[in-house]
Amino acid sequence: MLFDLQGKRRRVIQVTYLGLAVLMGGGLVLFGIGGDVQGGLFDAFSDRSDTGSNNPITERRLETAEKRLRTRPNDPAALAELTRARFQLAGDDVDPNTGVYLPEARPDLRAAAGAWDRYLATNPQPVDASLARVMIQVYAFGLNQPAKASQAAEIVAEADPSSPTFLSFAQYAALAGQKRKADLAGKRAVALAPPKQQKRVKQNVEALEAQVAAAKAGAAGGASGGGPPPGGLPAPGGGGG
Repeated sequence: MLFDLQGKRRRVIQVTYLGLAVLMGGGLVLFGIGGDVQGGLFDAFSDRSDTGSNNPITERRLETAEKRLRTRPNDPAALAELTRARFQLAGDDVDPNTGVYLPEARPDLRAAAGAWDRYLATNPQPVDASLARVMIQVYAFGLNQPAKASQAAEIVAEADPSSPTFLSFAQYAALAGQKRKADLAGKRAVALAPPKQQKRVKQNVEALEAQVAAAKAGAAGGASGGGPPPGGLPAPGGGGG
């Protein structure tokens, strides 16, 4: 699998995610559609900028959720709270130079993913789209699981159909190798854009496809011991999570 990587190749993929986030976010703002591209790396960091592992509020929320789950293990509200708390605690362990999760963040990221799976298993109606946005960030930028990121992005797009949300869905579906979903999501992103912006959104979708193709080519080159970082992006200066 493309994202089952270690060391330098893994960092290349993480930089690719960052490049795609910049491409999508900057492109949508320039096209006049707005900058609210859910599931982006910068949203992930800004959402939790005031939290930390030493934050008593976050710790209390975590303890309260865990206490509720001891007596009601399938409580969707408690599982959602547990997911958010773990995500926020993982935000402590981000390399300030590269914006990449450090290895120390992985226990909290995995715990967030486990709580999310348990939450989905309760079959909530509807699924909390804001929680799905959190999980895009966990899977895309923390655990390098693009198929899971695509699943979360699809939930967001269905709950809040707009050009930015479907462009985000197209991004992660493409990274996961889900070509049909990526194509359909890209078409929806174009169709939902304001008429005067549809041409530019289409160009943004095409640029996204080219970036993903370059990422795959770069990963394949890394496997054989050669090839530049995907999309011409420089390798980060620090390690990944």
